[in-house]
Order: sequence, then C-alpha cells, then structure tokens
Amino acid sequence: MRGNSTASSVCGARKARGPATPRPVRILAVGRMKSGPEAALYAHYAARLRPPPEVTEIPEARGSAAEIRRREGAALLAALPPDAAAVALDLGGDAPDSEGFAALITRIEEAGRTACFLIGGAEGLDPSVTARAERRIALGPMTWPHFLVRGMLAEQLYRAQAIRQNHPYHRAWRP
Repeated sequence: MRGNSTASSVCGARKARGPATPRPVRILAVGRMKSGPEAALYAHYAARLRPPPEVTEIPEARGSAAEIRRREGAALLAALPPDAAAVALDLGGDAPDSEGFAALITRIEEAGRTACFLIGGAEGLDPSVTARAERRIALGPMTWPHFLVRGMLAEQLYRAQAIRQNHPYHRAWRP
C-alpha cells in the first residue's frame, strides 16, 4: 500500500451537485506501511469500501519523544485542509460503539464534509493535533501499534458502511 505524499482538497467542503455520492474518507497517518500482516489487514478492508479511503503517509520524525510528536504533528496539520472534519485516533478519546461511529460519519457527510482520520506514530499525537480535531476517538482503552490501527480503522469504516446500508455484516445483537 502506498499513500499520497501530499494532501489534496478532497477533505474540504463538498460542492452541491445533485444527489450525494459517498466521498472517500481520508486517513492521514504517520509512517510508511510496508508489506506484512498489518498492510494485508488494511488492504482487505479498504478494498471492501466504496469508495476506498485515501491515505496520506507522513514520514516518521527523529529526535526526543517530544520533538518527534511536535514534528509529526506539524506535518499532519500541514496535510490537513483547514475545513476538514478532523477525527483524531487518540487513546484519551471517546470510544463509540459501531453504531455511534457510523452515526458520526453520517453527520460529517450530511454537513457536506469528508472525514479525515489522524493516526499518530509510535510517540502518539501532539497536543496541537488533538486540539485541532473536532472529535477524538479511541479504539478501546488498550494501546495499539500505529500500523495495526490502520487495519482496525478500515474494518470499522467497512462496518459503518454496512450499518448505514442495512447490510447484514454488522449484527447489533452480537457482542
């Protein structure tokens, strides 16, 4: 999987053009995904999404933990258009259930915007990134490797798509 090296205006506001077609969500993530099980997991679910997510990979920074967060945070914010609906994946964020996550995406789309998910690197997200985000969500209370988060996010995006389309992939009665 190879991402774009620059951000485009796709995260911006939607122009009125008749019936709304689903817009791809954006994933802005620190690190370049290499071949392996994490990339295969992401590719498996991303291929099921219509349209598939657009990924922008941010180079991993070097230095102290604080310097790494600052540099990576600045790069994430530089790749994020000012009018983007930024959603930071952050351990301290809310942990919505799958129906709540689907509702969040619906609200963003109904506002004429595209969701842009922000995934930090091994040192996490800089406070400037979480401050810019409209929502902070967690994939549960455990810490996950940042490359694994991409696959988990893609699965939840697919599940949200299934919920919104009343597809049987998601079974609300099942834990």
